[in-house]
Amino acid sequence: MGTLAGKTLFITGSSRGIGLAIALRAAADGANIVIAAKTEAPHPTLPGTIFTAASQIEEAGGKALPMPVDVRDEAAVARAVQEAIARFGGIDILVNNASAISLTGTADTTMKRFDLMHAVNTRGTFLCSKICLPYLQEAVNPHILNLAPPITLHPKWFANHVAYTIAKYGMSLCVLGMAEEFRPLGIAVNSLWPRTVIATAALNLNPYVELRHCRTPAIVAAAAHEILTRNSRETTGMFFIDEDVLREAGETDFTRYAVEPGQPLHKDWFLD
Repeated sequence: MGTLAGKTLFITGSSRGIGLAIALRAAADGANIVIAAKTEAPHPTLPGTIFTAASQIEEAGGKALPMPVDVRDEAAVARAVQEAIARFGGIDILVNNASAISLTGTADTTMKRFDLMHAVNTRGTFLCSKICLPYLQEAVNPHILNLAPPITLHPKWFANHVAYTIAKYGMSLCVLGMAEEFRPLGIAVNSLWPRTVIATAALNLNPYVELRHCRTPAIVAAAAHEILTRNSRETTGMFFIDEDVLREAGETDFTRYAVEPGQPLHKDWFLD
């Protein structure tokens, strides 16, 4: 198994959920983590801040740099990247995890929410990739990993929440384009998406899924670790599914990732 020891990961939205799980798995190897997220003070309904995440990362064996970052703010992203360079000397991996969600139809999607989803999901991914690019070019095995679904242009993926799907697919399109653009530079650009619904704060926005029918973020973190330790020149332009990645790596028992082992799992709504 490869290791992320000594690598510096810039992870957006990493104060909780999947982003934090990826950070903790990397920290267990001894990685440096830039926690680029918005939450500085405790949220009334959501767990974690950039500072609680930093404590967890350091307890897990990594080094943490908590940075208050709204990925819509170009100056804030640039400042966080410069702080990362000053603290750790470079950036090896960018994980575009920050995302805004609203599973609403056209009539019920406000333009404020529409703009938020596109600014965070698509624009934020593009912006962070652009600003990290000069430093990724200097890394030994550089990776960009977007938490985005594989693109399937079937109407059913758009019908119930067209605004969210377009915004999320924007992250996927960044994978398609940047993987080819950065291929000569040796920078891998890939996507990762879960086979099942993951138990995160986003679950509060999905009234159709119960927590007991979900997996924990640890399965996505394990798959991300597997991808990010691969040769960047040989692994790019791929739309990975967490379970498939781990099966390929030899893992066959996924019971430990279930919120309630034995319960049927709810498949992610972007996958057949």
